Amino acid sequence: MGSVYAERILGKANPRIGILSNGEEEGKGSELVKEAYQLLKGSKLNFIGNVEGKDVTEALADVVVTDGFTGNVFIKTAEGMAKMMKTFIREELKRTPASMLGALLAKSAFERISKRTDYSEFGGAVLLGVDGIVIVGHGRSNAWAVRSALRVAGQAVERQVVEQIRLSIAAAPTEKGE
Repeated sequence: MGSVYAERILGKANPRIGILSNGEEEGKGSELVKEAYQLLKGSKLNFIGNVEGKDVTEALADVVVTDGFTGNVFIKTAEGMAKMMKTFIREELKRTPASMLGALLAKSAFERISKRTDYSEFGGAVLLGVDGIVIVGHGRSNAWAVRSALRVAGQAVERQVVEQIRLSIAAAPTEKGE
């Protein structure tokens, strides 16, 4: 499902699939991660193995598979780190006149970075595995985030994500070589 989404919505040809784990080695992770690893390893997907949290931001994988709890903790941790870094940068830029001048000169760059990391620009994510389009938004979504979520839903409808996932699952062999 994630592979089809990455192809249809993100425009990734043959997306790289990884599993979020506590180590890159095949034997790492919970029993669920180890079991999923074996299933994905035996699939025709472009499975690259385990990825660690630090690898997610490096874009080693186009799709990162994880359970809902772990994924939610990961996303909220990443949000918290981004907020903390923004606070640190703001404090340091105000520390000296020279850094304040530098901040003024780099203001537009900081605004672009802020926009790239703003959840409301993304709006939400498609909940895969249901028979329809469901967008999961942030609990504190504002009007702009809802607008962005509607854009994401529209793209999913236009690009027939649900039907494409249905077709790919129906056509998928259960093991390599089938």
